[in-house]
Amino acid sequence: KQPKTNSLKWALDRYRHSSAWAALSPSTRRARENIIGHVIKTAGDEPLREITSETIRAGRERRSATPHQANAFLKTMRGFFAWAVEEKHVAVDATVGVKMLAGPNDENGFHTWTQEELDRFEARWPIGTRERLAFDLLLYTGLRRGDAVRVGLQHVRDGVITIRTEKHRKGKAGELITVPILSPLAASIAATKTGDLTYLVNERGQPWVKESFGNWFRDVCRAAGCPGAAHGLRKAGATRAAERGASERQLMAIFGWSTGKMAQHYTRAADRSRLARDAAALLLPEQPENKNLPHLAPGAGAKAKRRAKSGA
Repeated sequence: KQPKTNSLKWALDRYRHSSAWAALSPSTRRARENIIGHVIKTAGDEPLREITSETIRAGRERRSATPHQANAFLKTMRGFFAWAVEEKHVAVDATVGVKMLAGPNDENGFHTWTQEELDRFEARWPIGTRERLAFDLLLYTGLRRGDAVRVGLQHVRDGVITIRTEKHRKGKAGELITVPILSPLAASIAATKTGDLTYLVNERGQPWVKESFGNWFRDVCRAAGCPGAAHGLRKAGATRAAERGASERQLMAIFGWSTGKMAQHYTRAADRSRLARDAAALLLPEQPENKNLPHLAPGAGAKAKRRAKSGA
């Protein structure tokens, strides 16, 4: 059945055959294909020009129980409407003014691992296991999962990893980052069976596809009693580095951020935490100076105790 001309389904079909769609990374296209399929199923026959910001906001709210899914829906619609406006299928971008949802832990909806959770995972998965190597690689390099599953011996020289990150969602080339292999990661690599081209391999000894790796890693996190996921380890590393004084430019270099926006998020949070700790004592009532306090004569306290014991 051919979709009605100028319906939402008609426009989404055209969008998925456009250069804008082709410029997205394969993983982004797969994720957005699922979202678009659901949109077509529920509202495909609606006239495109009748889709308003209220429609988009309602779609976001229907997914609000899972903020990450709600935001993924909104990102998909933003990409679609940017194309639709450029192609003059609509005059107004219906996603303008519709904001992302804040997650239960932070603005991205990904839980940042706590130190207790890091310790719990390490206790469950000792050095030498594939699970621990994945954990150490993510935590001690700050790589995203799509880069972590690609990194291998060919990216290492003189104990330093150099790798160009995955393409951005808009098709831009990734950032070239360098990060030293820290001693905990070096020990984990040395103790674990790795692949020929990648450090991380699946149970068949083959390199991971990042989506499959993400699902597997969530499962091993649950087995350790941890609610986190791969991206949360990256955030834990950024939080730890910022709290220990890393500058914005240092964070950008480690985590491959092309702008200072994300680095500022972590450094400002760390600054607030430090300032709060330093200022907490100011909440206490002011203490009187020592000169105003009564002073006991030397030995008076001991004499009083002896008299109390003797019943005098």
